[in-house]
Amino acid sequence: MSKLITVFGATGNQGGSIIKAILADAALSKEFKIRGITRDVSKPAAQELVKQGVEVKSADMDSTASLVDAVKGSHTVFLVTTPAWGGGFEVELVHGTNVANAAKEAGVQHIIFSSLLNVTETSGGRLTNVHHFDMKQKVEAYIQSTGLPATFVLPGYFMSNFAGFGMIRKGEDDVYTLAYPVSSTAKFPLIDISEDIGKFVVAAIKKRSELIGAQILAAADYYTPAEILAEFEAVTGHKTRYVQVDSETYKGFMPPPIADEMLENHLFIDNPGYYNNRSLDETKSLLASVGLKATTWREYLEKNKSSFA
Repeated sequence: MSKLITVFGATGNQGGSIIKAILADAALSKEFKIRGITRDVSKPAAQELVKQGVEVKSADMDSTASLVDAVKGSHTVFLVTTPAWGGGFEVELVHGTNVANAAKEAGVQHIIFSSLLNVTETSGGRLTNVHHFDMKQKVEAYIQSTGLPATFVLPGYFMSNFAGFGMIRKGEDDVYTLAYPVSSTAKFPLIDISEDIGKFVVAAIKKRSELIGAQILAAADYYTPAEILAEFEAVTGHKTRYVQVDSETYKGFMPPPIADEMLENHLFIDNPGYYNNRSLDETKSLLASVGLKATTWREYLEKNKSSFA
C-alpha cells in the first residue's frame, strides 16, 4: 500500500519542485501518493497537478482543524511557509506552528521543513531585520520541540533572482551591471530553486533515518560576484561589471517596506555568511549518494540566458 506525502505550496516554486522530483523518481513515485496543498484548487497550476495524479486540497493555515484534515493519513509532510513582507512577520511562525501541531496530532512520521538560519542570532544581534530568515528558524526550533521526526532543508540564494528581480541589469553602455552592498569575494550559495529543491527533498526522504534532526544546505555551490559575472559573460557574451554600493544606495533600489530586510539579508551573506561559512561538501555527497546533482550556475544560464536579453 502506498504511503502519502503531503506537499504544502504545491503550485509554488518549492512545492512544485518536490512534486516534480517525486513523480520523476522511479522508486518514490511508486512508494508515495501525493497530496498537494494550495490556496486555490481551481487555478490552472492546481488543475495541472490533478492531471498528473496528484490529490489537490486547500487548507486554512490559521486553522489547526483545517490543517489536521489536510495532513490526515500522511506519512511525510513537506512544509514551506510564506514570508509576510513589510509587516506582520509573526504570521510565518504562526502558520508553521499550526502545521507542526497538526502533523503531531495526525501522527506524521516525517516532516521536511524549508528552513533558514536565524540572522539575528547568527550575527550576534548586528542584523535584526531579516525576518523571513528568523521566522523560519523559529519554526524549525518549534518543530524540534514537538518531537516530530524532522529534516530541515535550507534553500540557498535563488538563481532566478538575477533575472526575475533584475539584479543583473543592462546599462545604457550595454554593459550588464551587478550591484550589491557586499565585497566582490562574498560567497552566494546558489540554487536553481524550481528545478533543484525537489532533489534535496528526495534525498531527505530516501535517507530519512540518517537525516532526522539534520539540516541540509540546499545549494549547488558558492559563487562570488566575480564568479557569477564571469560565468554570465562566458555564456551570454555580454560585458559585465560589479559595483559595490553603500547601504543607503542599495536600499534605494528596493521598495521601502522591504529595503532594510533586503539590505541586511545581503550584509549577512558577506559576514558571517549565508550558511555561517559552513561547507557544502556534505550536500554534494548527499545528492551524489542518491544519484542526483544540483544545477550549476553555468547550466542555469545556458537554459535561461534569453531571460537576460
